[in-house]
Amino acid sequence: MSRLSLIAPVLIAPVLVATVVLAAAGCESGDIGANTPLSSGQSFVGSTYQSTYFKVGSRPLAPAVSGTTVTGAHLSLASYRGDVIVLNFWGSWCTSCRDEAPGLGALARQLQPRGVRFVGIDIRDEPDSALAYMQTFRIGYPSISDPGDLIALEFRATDPPSAIPSTIVIDRSGRIAARIIGAVTYDNLRALLTPIAAEHA
Repeated sequence: MSRLSLIAPVLIAPVLVATVVLAAAGCESGDIGANTPLSSGQSFVGSTYQSTYFKVGSRPLAPAVSGTTVTGAHLSLASYRGDVIVLNFWGSWCTSCRDEAPGLGALARQLQPRGVRFVGIDIRDEPDSALAYMQTFRIGYPSISDPGDLIALEFRATDPPSAIPSTIVIDRSGRIAARIIGAVTYDNLRALLTPIAAEHA
């Protein structure tokens, strides 16, 4: 399957400002990484990293997301309205997710005073494995449990539901400002977040 087949049609439009393709790693596992009804016949290309930025005024509205965290609490993204939200899709079974986890945890701690909130979406995981992962990598921000990939599919128009790990950045007005398919790095994500965090709602 070509890399272009992983990009939803809505992305091949004037709203797209920049797409950067670099070498990185990805995971294939479960419904989110295989050709199944849940993944709409798409499978993730494991050696692809892709970053997409949407300019102000041309950003799609983010779906309303809520659910139960891996610690059993209820969380709704609506409670973070006015903040920048970094939504990271991960699984403890995913090697690339483990690679990016330390950078995500560090950025979450550093950027919270600037109104940047991190939220994980834990895909097809067991609670014990997810909790151990979060403790190992010092992930202090909450993660919503998504064992059936339902939250991932809500983003199918912007974030291919087959891509793990992937990251969505939601601006202060609740619109999708950027998305990354593949493992992020501390430096790349910080550079992407800096101008978005400087925007006003």
